Amino acid sequence: MELNLVPISITRQKQDPAWNHCEVFKNGERLQIKCMYCGKMFKGGGIHRFKEHLAGRKGQGPICEQVPQAVRALMQESLNGFLGKRDKKQKRIPKLLACGSSSSPHVVEKENSASHDNIQHGIKPISVLDTLEADSDLALNGNGEVSKGSRGRKRGRDQSSMAKSDSCARNNLALVPKRVENSVHMAIGRFLYDIGVDLDAVNSVCFQPMIDAIVSGGSGTVPPSYEDLRGWILKNVIEEVKDDINRNKAMWQKTGCSILVEQWSSKNGRILLTFLVYCPQATVFLKSVDASHVLYSSDYLFELLKQVIEEVGAENVVQVITNRDEQYFFTGKRLMESFPSLYWAPCLAHCLDMMLQDFGSLEWINETIGHAKSLTRFVYNRSVVLNMMRRFTGGNDIVEPALTRFAANFATLKRMADLKLNLQAMVNSQDWLECPHAKKPGGLAMSDIVSNRSFWNSCVLIARITHPLLRVLEIVGSKKKSAMGYVYAGIYRAKETIKKELVKKDDYMVYWNIIDNRLEQQRHIPLYAAGFFLNPKFFYSTEGNIHNGILSSMFDSIERLVPDANTQDQIVREINLYKNASGDLGMPMAVRARDNLLPGEWWSIYGGGCPNLQNLAIRILSQTCSSIVCKPNKISIEEMHDTRNFLERQRLTDLVFVQYNLYLRQMVLRNREKYSVDPLSFNSKDILEEWIADNEVYPEDYGSADWMSLDPPVDNRMHLAPPVYETEDFLGTGFTDLDIFNGLKGVKEEI
Repeated sequence: MELNLVPISITRQKQDPAWNHCEVFKNGERLQIKCMYCGKMFKGGGIHRFKEHLAGRKGQGPICEQVPQAVRALMQESLNGFLGKRDKKQKRIPKLLACGSSSSPHVVEKENSASHDNIQHGIKPISVLDTLEADSDLALNGNGEVSKGSRGRKRGRDQSSMAKSDSCARNNLALVPKRVENSVHMAIGRFLYDIGVDLDAVNSVCFQPMIDAIVSGGSGTVPPSYEDLRGWILKNVIEEVKDDINRNKAMWQKTGCSILVEQWSSKNGRILLTFLVYCPQATVFLKSVDASHVLYSSDYLFELLKQVIEEVGAENVVQVITNRDEQYFFTGKRLMESFPSLYWAPCLAHCLDMMLQDFGSLEWINETIGHAKSLTRFVYNRSVVLNMMRRFTGGNDIVEPALTRFAANFATLKRMADLKLNLQAMVNSQDWLECPHAKKPGGLAMSDIVSNRSFWNSCVLIARITHPLLRVLEIVGSKKKSAMGYVYAGIYRAKETIKKELVKKDDYMVYWNIIDNRLEQQRHIPLYAAGFFLNPKFFYSTEGNIHNGILSSMFDSIERLVPDANTQDQIVREINLYKNASGDLGMPMAVRARDNLLPGEWWSIYGGGCPNLQNLAIRILSQTCSSIVCKPNKISIEEMHDTRNFLERQRLTDLVFVQYNLYLRQMVLRNREKYSVDPLSFNSKDILEEWIADNEVYPEDYGSADWMSLDPPVDNRMHLAPPVYETEDFLGTGFTDLDIFNGLKGVKEEI
């Protein structure tokens, strides 16, 4: 297994549509491609082999079974187009180069040297976007170097003729007066501004495939009509989404699933409930219900949830996750009585957020947050100061978004603590002394805060005692990794960290009590402890006998999730095999894999010797702990419920169904590490508004709030710390503190 892979960004010059569906890594001098859908790693063969992988064509590599149908069709079209284009390539190049028109959609301005370097490294020049399929003709060999693909050899062209053609193209690029991307990007911008769309739309995984499809259609491509989009296109996409959901349903029986219930209030006061289903493969949106007039009727809420459970299949449901309001507590109790093979659980992400809120209410922490907010508000409302700050921090922001508002408070304090020296260098610089804002009240206050040793000591201590809880929240909110096998260890590690930092029992018990009190409001945590028990990394690293509270939770989970008494007895016997690492569980490969496989995958591969425990372990370890799912800011669910025409309401219902499920799918596919969230963005308002909204901007400062004078983002931002790729690196091994276990054993009260 390669351990030294370094992710690298995909350059703009790589125009082949397949690049948008993979991640590229560098292993020494070798480049490797990883499929975003199935995770297959290609160590050679280049983008053409990977495109065949997506298109489902048997070649020199395997076929991807998880690629969406729309992407597969696009890759097939791209391959078909390549076969036709290569025969016409030589005839079209002279015409394009002779034209030299600034309006040509095929040519762009490039420096001769840059084009030469691109060709040498196998990167297709944008200047011949529609004619030179260099990414398809050139392949990366095992050393990351460029070699001619087999298709190039079959054409019978020798290298000298190709070099002559490339040389001709490079010599004529100087005739191109400007970059054609500018006009294309302007056209896209006008369209997005005109319709008032959320500009985050350009980060959609469907955006680049749309551009590719338009380009492949040529200049005469006719856009769809309004009725097309409301009619046959919507019908086809509905069928595609339903096919995806049906494929996910096949996994529900194997891995089990969690029903997620989100409650939120609309602008006009409606109380809306959305129902989603989570499994490791994907989260899917089922439907939305207006519960404004009946939410507090326990009978209605029970019948509604019962209907959803039956629709999903009670035998597939491991748990129902809601918020922790009183009406859900009583409804959850009735559900567990009516369906004895599932759990009701409050959302753990909300529980963790309430812990952080309680931490922030402590006087000394609240005061530190207040000072930090005054600093960030001053910076983010003055373009000159914001530009200067970003220069001194290597392009980094000093506010940090997070899953929840209270988590953002502590994530930002940690970010500021990491950038302490940079901020101090800024306020001591000549640039700051010459800045007119430095001598104003806000600037003087900023200098005092940045120079205050007590403030920084508080920031560092707060960051140390809250960072583990932030990591647990990241685990709980992860869209790529099921959380159930990690949260118990994460909470243990958070309490352990607080104890080590504060040492004295009177000091650390203040924070332990906050954590324990909020966990008690969860009413029960047998699945969390069972997940710890079944995660081999944690189980085998626990010294001595496993804590009785964890074992009791495991037995509770067996009794509830496995109705058959004979199977229960088989599982208890197989637990001894697990404890003793008997058979395949103790093989050297299995021992090594405890550290680098997801726990559910580990059981799937090595647990065949205890099949009943294996099935239960996979079902438990495949669950989430949170009902928080970001809602797409597109067709409003509220508008759907406001529509009084039944035909149009049904159409909008289907449109919301499509949009929500496409959004959920791309949440997994989109790699958010590839782009940064702008704290000033409207999309960050709910989380970061308190950190950037300054109500004390004086009239004379308005001229300093000129967004057009902001410097563009820095692509190669300074890394604050080595990236942490594995959850297990944070959670570590070794769990020996009985005081922590006693606090985590949960409440004995039955629900």
